[in-house]
This record gives sequence, C-alpha cells and structure tokens, in this order.
Amino acid sequence: MFPRLTVLVVLGLLALRAAHAEPVTHASLDNGLEVVIIEDRRAPVVVHMVWYRVGAADEPPQQSGIAHFLEHLMFKGTDTMEPGEFSRVVEANGGRDNAFTSWDYTGYFQRVASDRLELMMQMEADRMANLSFTEEDWMPERAVVLEERGQVLESRVGGQFNESMMAALYKAHPYGIPIIGWRHDMERLTGQDAMDFYHQHYGPNNAVLVIAGDVDTEQALDMAQRIYGPLSPNPAITPVTRPHEPPHLAERRLVFEDARVGTPYVNRMYLAPVRRAGDQAEAAALQMLAALLGGSSTTSVLERRLNFEQGVALSAWAGYNGMARDYGTFTLGIAPVEGVSLEEAEAALDAVVAEFLQDGVDQAQFDRVRHQIRASEIYALDDVQGRARQYGVGLSIGLGVDDIDTWVDALDAVTPEDVIAAGQMLLDRRNAVTGYLTQPATTAPEVTQ
Repeated sequence: MFPRLTVLVVLGLLALRAAHAEPVTHASLDNGLEVVIIEDRRAPVVVHMVWYRVGAADEPPQQSGIAHFLEHLMFKGTDTMEPGEFSRVVEANGGRDNAFTSWDYTGYFQRVASDRLELMMQMEADRMANLSFTEEDWMPERAVVLEERGQVLESRVGGQFNESMMAALYKAHPYGIPIIGWRHDMERLTGQDAMDFYHQHYGPNNAVLVIAGDVDTEQALDMAQRIYGPLSPNPAITPVTRPHEPPHLAERRLVFEDARVGTPYVNRMYLAPVRRAGDQAEAAALQMLAALLGGSSTTSVLERRLNFEQGVALSAWAGYNGMARDYGTFTLGIAPVEGVSLEEAEAALDAVVAEFLQDGVDQAQFDRVRHQIRASEIYALDDVQGRARQYGVGLSIGLGVDDIDTWVDALDAVTPEDVIAAGQMLLDRRNAVTGYLTQPATTAPEVTQ
C-alpha cells in the first residue's frame, strides 16, 4: 500500500505527462528542412530554434574551432542586416537569443512573445542563406573566441584537465579535439575559412527547425513553409565521414599537476555506446547504472560506501552521456579525504564497483532510482525550452521522434540484470583513460651542514 503522499506524487506525474501527451508534429519541407512543432498554450511565449547537423567533429584538419567561430559570425549580419542587428531586433521585441556549438550540432534560438514568431523566422531564414561579413567583423571576433578559450578553459584547471582526458580517450575520432579549438589552430582561422565552412554545411537540407510554445500547429507549419520553404537546398552538403576509433587494447593514464588544484581527485572516462535509433535498451541500462552508482549525493552506491561507510571520500560520482552521434562516455570518479592518496582512493573506488557488479543490484534501491529518473524525465516535460532542446539534440544526432518520445519507456523496461550486464560489458579499463588531478609534488629542501 502506497502512502497517501506517494500516491499524490504519482498521480501528479501522470497528470503532467498526460498534459503533454499530444503528439509532437514532425514534418519535412521539400527543400529538406525538418520541422518539429510542440504546442504548449499555457503562456503567450514561443521558442524558435534552428539546429544544423554539423559541429566541431566535422571541421577540416588544422581548423579546429571553426564551427564555433562561425557560430559567432552568424550574428555579424547578412546582405540586408547590419552586424549585431539580429540580436538588437530580438531584444527590441522583448525576447532573448543565443547560440551554442557541440561536436555534433550547432544551434541558434530565440525566446519571444508568440506574436513575434514570424519575425524570428524571417531573420533566421535570412542568415541561413545570406550570411555576410567583412574583415572588420571577423578579425575582432577571432580575438573574442581566443579570449573565451582563455577564460573558460585555460584559466580553469578543471577545464584543462578535462581537455587532456578527452584527448587521451580518443585515438582517432575528433571528439578528442576541444569544441572551442586548439589555440594554435584558432589563431590562424580567417573569415574565408568560416565562410567556406558555412557554404559547405549550412542550408535547409542540413537543419532542423523546432518551434515550441503558444502556437497553432497548422499555422506554424504554414508559416514555416512560406518563410523557409523558398530556400534552395545547398548542393554542397554531403554526408561527412568521420574517423572511427581503432580497438583500444590498453588503458591510458595521465597525471595533471597544477598549483591551483584545491581538491585533488581521480576521474576515469570510458568509451560507451550512444542512444541508438530504434534500440535504446543498452543506453537505458547504462543510464540506470550511472544513477545507481552515483546519482545521489547521499544514497548512491559510491557515496554510501566510500563516503559514509569507509570515510575515504569527500565525494564520488558516476555519469553517462549517450547523447552523441558516434561515441558516448561513462565516467567514474572520487575525491579523497585528506590523508588518503589518489592511488588508495582509486583502489577503493574500483573495489566498490567490482563488489557491486558481483553482488548485483539491491531491488529496493533499484525501484527508488527508477522512480526518481522517471519523475525527472516527466517533470522535464514542463519546460518548453527544455522539450524543444530534447528534440533538437535528438534529431541532430540521428534519433527519431519516436526514440525521444519513448525514452521514459526504455528506462522503465530496464531490469537489475540488464544493469549488471551493461556494467560488466562496459567497465573494461582498456576502454578508458584514468586521470589524476593534483598539486605538484614538493621536494624537501636539502639540509647543509
């Protein structure tokens, strides 16, 4: 018998999911543009997103950072708009806009009052086909992205450590190259490089339009057809062949020393399967494995054993990212308490994971974690922009609308046996890189007589 509060929470979740149970509309225009419409009429606001299926993993050799550089230059104007005018118009109409670059996609979005949707479409369609900038525009912007690298990565020891981990994890695949780019490549990028990348990859036949919020589906589709439909497909767009990872036959290890390190820790990253269109069972099991091992700061296996029972950890974690086109990652880590070395902490972490895989999953904990994940996924439906992002990311990396809609069902279908099988399959250190982030070793001064 469920307690009354639990029943009310479950009923609330079911009601929330039912409120968003109407089908998401998915269509394609004749020029290849995919369109997703998500109706949510609770507030007179709409999110308008354009996702291009190209990112940092598609960059030419010696041009790392060009995808992100182009993202910045997309705000520098078109044949009819002045540099910076796009964002000024969005702001003047009470909205906000931004953009982002990943290894697999580049996205642009505006959040505005729903009666401004047509204007957003017109401006976004314009820069999809008519981007224009001068040397006076791109030269300062290159300095901006170089400064951004310095601020968000080079000045943060954790960012540099993670960059080194990714470079060691991938032997051949460009996921090992930072999205923002290597500094020595970035310093040589030109406006012509960016324009060439734009002409090679941008166009309606390589894009996904997502509209979410206070819209009528048929009216929004008609508007998309009227505004985006006349754009010609880009004939230069062809499938990009990315390098495959060769077999990983030996684990890799690195030690990153920096005087700025406050809390040393161990982090391990494994190559992992991604969410696959039509078959998400393996990814769902890995998501559950990460949640059981490290999903809670108080009740997860790693925190309970390493922090509360053994007292060797300040914190311990596990995570899974399968939202990528080619390879996912699974992460384990531990930050030891003072007096426990990184070697001792790593050994303790490995012992707890091995014990978990041998003894199996506690059914009560499994049920609790599954309910927590289900609640999190369902509550996410209440965020219009978050829902739009789910479909934009999913379609950009090769998933279908059905895969996105049935992800909660895939998680529900996972069994404890599936979790253990996934862990035994994945957690092979030959597929991983283990990193120590620590302060430089100090040498005691020599004593002279």
